[in-house]
Amino acid sequence: MPGSGTGVETIAIIGAGEMGSAVGRRLREMGARVITEVKGRGAESVARVKRAGLEVIDDDDRLAQEAGIILSIVPPGVAVEVAQRFREPIGRAPIKPVFADCNAIAPATARRIESVLGSTGCRFVDAGIIGGPPPAGAENSAKGPRIYISGENAHLLEHLRRYGLDIATIDGAVGAASGLKLAYAGITKGLTALGTAMIARAARDGLAQALRDELGRSQPDLLARFERFIPTMFAKAGRWVAEMEEIAGFIASENDGGMIYTGAARLYEQVAAEFKEEPGSERLTALSKFCKSR
Repeated sequence: MPGSGTGVETIAIIGAGEMGSAVGRRLREMGARVITEVKGRGAESVARVKRAGLEVIDDDDRLAQEAGIILSIVPPGVAVEVAQRFREPIGRAPIKPVFADCNAIAPATARRIESVLGSTGCRFVDAGIIGGPPPAGAENSAKGPRIYISGENAHLLEHLRRYGLDIATIDGAVGAASGLKLAYAGITKGLTALGTAMIARAARDGLAQALRDELGRSQPDLLARFERFIPTMFAKAGRWVAEMEEIAGFIASENDGGMIYTGAARLYEQVAAEFKEEPGSERLTALSKFCKSR
């Protein structure tokens, strides 16, 4: 196995945020050596990596040389940038790692990343993560997100099941896993955007309680979903902007609904700004009150 010297598989996580660090922790708990980088990241990110027990190597060439697999788990807006950053280090690596892009990107973006890395000789896998971060502890090894993979090299990630990852192979080319991820996110995060927009607008006209009562009467499951997901969205909204833009690109045509997600991107952008700069804004206060009412 590259870099380990012990037969232990080495896997690099690029972008050890909430999801990446949890995936890395799961891999480590199940027996893999997991390396990552924290160069230029804040104190919170460094602390998260430390809690996950990941090995820090702030050198792209070493990461590319020591890892048998590189998992890119970063905000979608920087997915191409990460691939460009690792193009030369991977090109210099004597043994080429598998590079899996695990981000919420459009199929066209996945194919662009494959092209960026094409000259390196590495094997590329398109991947999409659906679900929340895997919980800590070996007793939770059956819990976690499902990671869909596609492309001619997808089989090279299937063995990660032995490390507690729920890997599902799609019989399709690069772009299939990304397309499935965006279709799913377009429904789930799209519903959250629709609820956010309509609840905030109803509140402005003094209709929030009436809307809540009617949802409770005729759409109780939808009301329960809004109660659960809208308040937790505030802190994540900034990360969802680029994802909504990728979904708009995935749909491609305005006549097919692409503008819905362009609008969702702008809504999440505004929510993120308010959450950071004005957490007591009229919009966020109204949404929180609606979701906490009984």
